[in-house]
Amino acid sequence: MSIERGQSVAVHPGKEAVVDFDPTLTFECIDDCTWCCHHGVLLYEPDFLELADCASLAEATTQVRGEDFVRKEAKDREEHTGDDGEACFFLRDDGLCSLHAEHDWKPARCSVFPLEVSVEDGERTGRDGGDIHISVREAAHDHCEGLGVSERRVVEHLDAFLPAVLWDLDNPETRREL
Repeated sequence: MSIERGQSVAVHPGKEAVVDFDPTLTFECIDDCTWCCHHGVLLYEPDFLELADCASLAEATTQVRGEDFVRKEAKDREEHTGDDGEACFFLRDDGLCSLHAEHDWKPARCSVFPLEVSVEDGERTGRDGGDIHISVREAAHDHCEGLGVSERRVVEHLDAFLPAVLWDLDNPETRREL
């Protein structure tokens, strides 16, 4: 099946998203590329509750503008940090995520990278009538080493990038950063 930019596609049963990127785009995570770990991880409420089973929320999280995020901290390995010398609390020295490696889980926001979720044609504070649109983060084209390096077409694997919980949220937009 051929998918075109601007087309709505089924991601999960009964859950669709509009593809706002080149449908031929490929992506595969690259070892030691920790660019996605530099931004601060927004925690949607279901993620926050799940994280409580994996870590101390008091140590691992912070609240900014009324939203919960995974805390960033200084890291010893400069290649794993952003310009501020910090990265995700859960990023280990070996460049792996302790949540993913040790608990086989990651927050929805981490699954979405390097994509970006927005809601169009609906209220920004509620999803009534709003369609979920998927694009590629603008900065990803300059910083994400996994774009265009494999045969794994993003559009064919949207279910891996977009957890079903996104459709249940009042505001699934991902443009919010720590």
